[in-house]
Amino acid sequence: MTAQIIDGKAFAAGLLQQVADAVPAFAAARGRVPGLAVVLVGEDPGSQVYVRNKLTRTVAAGMRSIEHRLAADVTEAELLALVAALNADDDVDGILVQLPLPRHIAEARVLQAVDPDKDVDGFHPVNAGRLASGLPGLVPCTPTGCLLMLKAVVGDLSGLDALVIGRSNIVGKPMAALLTAANATVTIAHSRTRDLAEHCRRADIVVAAVGVPELVRGDWIKPGATIIDVGMNRIMDEDGKTRLVGDVAFAEAVVVAGAITPVPGGVGPMTIACLLRNTLVAAHARAGLPAPVGLA
Repeated sequence: MTAQIIDGKAFAAGLLQQVADAVPAFAAARGRVPGLAVVLVGEDPGSQVYVRNKLTRTVAAGMRSIEHRLAADVTEAELLALVAALNADDDVDGILVQLPLPRHIAEARVLQAVDPDKDVDGFHPVNAGRLASGLPGLVPCTPTGCLLMLKAVVGDLSGLDALVIGRSNIVGKPMAALLTAANATVTIAHSRTRDLAEHCRRADIVVAAVGVPELVRGDWIKPGATIIDVGMNRIMDEDGKTRLVGDVAFAEAVVVAGAITPVPGGVGPMTIACLLRNTLVAAHARAGLPAPVGLA
């Protein structure tokens, strides 16, 4: 058996098209397009590439892209002042402060300063509380993308055993909350979990988000299970070349699983697509308009 390869690029393209198709109606109703503000502090190469991709996708979707690039030595007070100004700007519907931030700035303080209704990353404690309580709110982009792909591939998740490996506030915890809301039976595993392999072997769904290259082996996987690999790990081959791998040993897993996301090309493309989805949803909520059909 060879697993179905879950094409994250194709899913993302479809979602981005849905977002782009919904922008003109919002613009007609409000006299402006949704606006996404991205704040980048410092010169981290990875962050610069990621921000550039976000801004390109924002414009391609017909939305307004607002970019703020700050020097690495910017003070925390100056960054907080910019966030406050963006909170007060009615033309800004989404605010994203690119992580990581320089060490002299408290990330938690900055993220908590973002208006929860503009928090398109879904990291604010208010949005975490809304998710945990089953209330409407903005949900972190990566778990949202994972859930959208799972529902498209698996269908109804009710009663399925789901294992989330990793308990971060960005992926693991919100992923578990989304799966619980979808009526799956959820286990969260982490570095202190005993006999992780046995937990995997019982799971119909495995979401690996722990940041350990190829941790999940093929013989850990229940035949026919659906595997969502969130890991993005760069490793060096014997010939000295680097390559990107996930948290799952793909070559082993693909012959056991029923469906699996590749790395790259799986979860990654969905993260930016869900960021723009969140921006559009936030714009509608702030304007007192119902979310576009299919994007709520």
